[in-house]
Amino acid sequence: MIADVAVETTPEVPLWNDPAHSVTTRVSALIEAMTLEEKLAQLYGVWVGASDEGHDVAPHQHDMEEAVDLDALLPTGLGQLTRSFGTVPVDPALGALSLSRTQARIASQNRFGIPAVAHEECLAGFAAWGATAYPVPLSWGATFDPDLIHRMATAIGRDMRSVGVHQGLAPVLDVVRDARWGRVEETIGEDPYLVGTIGTAYVRGLEGAGIVATLKHFVGYSASRAGRNLAPSSVGPRERADVLLPPFEMAIREGGARSVMHAYTDIDGVPAAADEELLTGLLRDTWGFEGTVVADYFGIAFLKTLHGVAADWAGAAGAALRAGVDVELPTVKTFGAPLAEAVAAGRVPEQVIDRALRRVLTQKAMLGLFDPDWDPVPPALDGADLDDPEALRGRVDLDGPANRELARTVAEEAVVLLSNDGTLPLDRPRRIALVGPNADEATAVLGCYSFPQHIGVHHPQTPVGIELPTLRDTLAAEFPEAEFTVVRGTGVDDGDTSKIPEAVRAARDADVVVAVLGDRAGLFGRGTSGEGCDAESLALPGAQQQLLDALIDTRRPVVTVLLAGRPYALGRAVEGAAAIVQSFFPGAEGTAAIAGVLSGRTSPSGRLPVSVPRGAGAQPTTYLGARLAHASEVSNIDPTPAFGFGHGLTYTTFAWSDLVTYAGEAATDGEFSLALTVRNTGERHGTEVVQLYLHDPVASVVQPVQRLIGYTRVPLAPGEARRVRVTVPADLASFTGRDGRRIVEPGDLELRFAASSTAPLLTAAVTLTGPVRHVDHTRRLHAVFGQENAADA
Repeated sequence: MIADVAVETTPEVPLWNDPAHSVTTRVSALIEAMTLEEKLAQLYGVWVGASDEGHDVAPHQHDMEEAVDLDALLPTGLGQLTRSFGTVPVDPALGALSLSRTQARIASQNRFGIPAVAHEECLAGFAAWGATAYPVPLSWGATFDPDLIHRMATAIGRDMRSVGVHQGLAPVLDVVRDARWGRVEETIGEDPYLVGTIGTAYVRGLEGAGIVATLKHFVGYSASRAGRNLAPSSVGPRERADVLLPPFEMAIREGGARSVMHAYTDIDGVPAAADEELLTGLLRDTWGFEGTVVADYFGIAFLKTLHGVAADWAGAAGAALRAGVDVELPTVKTFGAPLAEAVAAGRVPEQVIDRALRRVLTQKAMLGLFDPDWDPVPPALDGADLDDPEALRGRVDLDGPANRELARTVAEEAVVLLSNDGTLPLDRPRRIALVGPNADEATAVLGCYSFPQHIGVHHPQTPVGIELPTLRDTLAAEFPEAEFTVVRGTGVDDGDTSKIPEAVRAARDADVVVAVLGDRAGLFGRGTSGEGCDAESLALPGAQQQLLDALIDTRRPVVTVLLAGRPYALGRAVEGAAAIVQSFFPGAEGTAAIAGVLSGRTSPSGRLPVSVPRGAGAQPTTYLGARLAHASEVSNIDPTPAFGFGHGLTYTTFAWSDLVTYAGEAATDGEFSLALTVRNTGERHGTEVVQLYLHDPVASVVQPVQRLIGYTRVPLAPGEARRVRVTVPADLASFTGRDGRRIVEPGDLELRFAASSTAPLLTAAVTLTGPVRHVDHTRRLHAVFGQENAADA
């Protein structure tokens, strides 16, 4: 216990503090004992910043809200502490001390000794100063490796829990519908099955480490018109049910997520924050979700200011509570005095307060925050002298060797080789021209929710806090005998072409050109990718395409490397570049991963989680289009991508053969069993990603031409072959029918085994028989894959 702030106790343990009783009993007793003000206090957070001297946290003054008087609030309690580590740079040990002292203060100043839930962002690692910056979620999708992402999430959760954090605001389960949207980097991809499986793995990792995972943004945020942030979403009920909702359904059912964050947007005039059918009818009554629904930051106030469905703050609070929102974040606005006055006036029934409160307190009880042995001192400070803060500085390492190794593995598996004429891997080039705005930029590997880009940019006097080698650094180490000429050529988005001639001269004098292009992550227009950094088109920002074209014109081999947050149309480079390497903000170890791929030290195995467009304006470009969304003779616009979803090359070759369908027919409640052989026919180790797509040629409602229903990674040594077996439940052919219910229809189907959405290699024609079958959220969600040595098959 912290010496200078003790939690007051009495000889008799109150019922709510007694773990001998059930959580339900304890929570009921506590609610019964609370005043209205004490109830409301548990339903909001306060945005704070930890002290780098280890003192109590200080309220953060955000430009969207009035200042908060923490001393005035604490006697009635406090529900959440918002981002104490993610608001200002603070040494992790001193941040942990600051948080623990504040928690002791909160518990000591309310009648019931209840501390707050501390939440933080963790979209690409724990968003704290000095914590490992992992690849962004779009890179998670590129790995097609849920087990690896589970390991990464476990490490992130363990670090967060070690310093006293309880809840993480991740993962983002929005399915990309328009790559111009600035937050594409935060998503996992454009396919709901990939998003669901990778996102669920991340949830399981966080939850297994003791962190409450928060699914966001529920639902429709990524389907905004024209890819504009926080624009209205034009989504029909079938698209919502079959594309946008499945990842959330999977993460709740299989991941055990304990929190959901509502989306900012509205669908057909109903804002998500006030959508009772969504937040209560579907989420709780149908899916059985028992956790908490938290507001996206300021989202409840937006019901008044942006959506115009509430006349005042009390109306906004009441609408959100009735819909099913339990916690106002990031700070108190509508759930404080306005809500108390509305209850007193009879505008909001106290029962809806109690409903939300029960969920919040149940979660706190399950986190151990009511237990008599609760200690505000987190594990990272066990045994430390808490009376000597300066002695703690540097004690907590959130960027240790194990984290860095894991970050590099994720980054390596996420590198996607889009094209290669044989130039890669590079064979000890003597002269390398390293050109482009991201060639020698340390932060080019970071997404907008990494601490350096999200918070650090506001504190330029503070060191970044982690090692961020540039691609220039890692390539120099990878090719120690090479001579490098480094020319920026142009900025990311400044449009400056004055240095392009210098870049051309350097290219002409080199054996190979490595052009490093892409994005700069930022927030609300301060970057080319990130929240509020939407794109008018998918052309490379600024003058980067002009630079790339000029380099190609030198007729030297140009290896194009993209460090970006979204896919871009690459113009002439699709055919004219010697190779194209795509990396989506790969994190602190990202440049080492890319250097390893360029040298051949590692073999690329990433696959595209989003399609790469051929034209900058062909929208939308996701592969999940119905027939009318594809190229046709009746439109002059061809949306065919340059590189389709799931595409990715390796440094070896594979042969697929011997497809066997063990039964060509199955009932609408049955399953199909199939097998095929995959052989490495090249001279290097490589990993093939077997992707399974479903094509339904005739259905009662329009279907995508194909959709992913399963995948598996197959690592193979040269000459090695594996027999891949898969069981496909009929449930995977289900879709939302005309009456709004999910059905499995009889009829002919194609099961396409493919290297990408544009490269089907083996196809099985199968038939479902029997009556139309209705299924629900308890349906089977996965094809089951197995592998064995081909010689043993």
